[in-house]
Amino acid sequence: MRLLAFDGRTGASGDMLLAALLAAGADRDALAPVEAALDVEYVVSERTRAGIAATAVDVVLAGESGGDDADAHSDDHSQSHSHDADDHSHEHSHDADEHSHDHDHTHDHGHDADGHSHDHSHAEGAGPNRTFPEVIDIVEGMDLPESAEDDAKAIFRLLGEAEASVHGTDLSETHFHEVGADDAIADVVGTALLLDDLDVDRVVTTPVSAGGGTVEMSHGEYPVPAPAVVEIAERADWSLRGGPVDAELLTPTGAAILAHVAEGRAQLPDIDVAASGYGAGDLELEERPNVLRALVGEREGELRRDDIAVLETNVDDVAPEVLGGLQETLAEAGARDVTIVPTTMKKSRPGHLVKVIAKPEDAERVARRLAEETGTLGVRQGGASHRWIADRSFETARIEVDGDEFEIAVKIASDADGAVYDVSAEYDDAAAVAAETGRPIRELLRRAEAAIDAGVGE
Repeated sequence: MRLLAFDGRTGASGDMLLAALLAAGADRDALAPVEAALDVEYVVSERTRAGIAATAVDVVLAGESGGDDADAHSDDHSQSHSHDADDHSHEHSHDADEHSHDHDHTHDHGHDADGHSHDHSHAEGAGPNRTFPEVIDIVEGMDLPESAEDDAKAIFRLLGEAEASVHGTDLSETHFHEVGADDAIADVVGTALLLDDLDVDRVVTTPVSAGGGTVEMSHGEYPVPAPAVVEIAERADWSLRGGPVDAELLTPTGAAILAHVAEGRAQLPDIDVAASGYGAGDLELEERPNVLRALVGEREGELRRDDIAVLETNVDDVAPEVLGGLQETLAEAGARDVTIVPTTMKKSRPGHLVKVIAKPEDAERVARRLAEETGTLGVRQGGASHRWIADRSFETARIEVDGDEFEIAVKIASDADGAVYDVSAEYDDAAAVAAETGRPIRELLRRAEAAIDAGVGE
């Protein structure tokens, strides 16, 4: 299995992710669709952070210069350059009439303890004020591979939902300020394109450091991590870690990208490293390299991760025929599995617990169908957010019974590397052959599985 692992000990931002992926082997040419659609250029350079040679990426708008100017532009800002979503989508997403779009705001990262103060400011008016739907329209207008487009839209949805939650607005009405600028879109879409180019089977990250101290916004002084980062971290599979310095290390863009693509690990997994690279952050930290490390390589096969929603409800007045039909009726609505368990409810009444597994995007539809079929007054969603599943395939076993040949389908379970660990004949097929031949079902199941194990099936 091909694995991409991030080391998040000094946080992450959109430009750091871009740089780390390029340094780890992603093709610079994969970014061409963004440059063509937005009239921007990705300027790639090398910087040193605490003795580590790292890659840096600046998105230069048409009419701006690159090279040294890009370096100066970048070093005027914190962990992310001025267009990154951490610039600062936690403060920038508001209804248009909440505040003037052209005012300045200042961020005080308060890290004098590290021997350097890093106050900075920039004008919000530098970028367009776009709504979430407008940003999605821009992404859909690019000539992107399907997987990259889906990733980019999902990342912007995470950002938009986080902002809507923080500010109490609807997603469709949420305005992106810096996050909606062309160069911020270039960060998100560019990262999606580089991930698509690397073509990895799984992405993981160690706990991601958020930094510490405070950040000053137009609404007042807020602690780091910023509110939007906290909202996104709630939806992420990885752990959020404070420190190691008083500075804003994890930006909303970096958090949203990692929340969408990466699974959490307590430490870097065992990996046969084929390539690695470092994406440079803009802050110079005195005692540690401010870099995001990316490792690409092979890992022993694992089961695949499958994101799910678990729905459940208790019922005590549903006809047995309706319960028996739930497998079929809920499957029509998108359910992947349905389990019905006898239970005891309040006042010691006998009842049933109905548990349903569905894809997150199908959860609402399945819950409604479950309510309609059973008459339940509520459906809970909780528990697991993902499951580990085998790759499944089918082969046909041909077995001979009394001179006649019969076919029985056999399901094969394997890990991500194709290593087979279970072979199971289909009961219904074996039962049909048993009815015709008079042979025990158990014998036919065993013979079909043995045929596949011996390589006889096709």
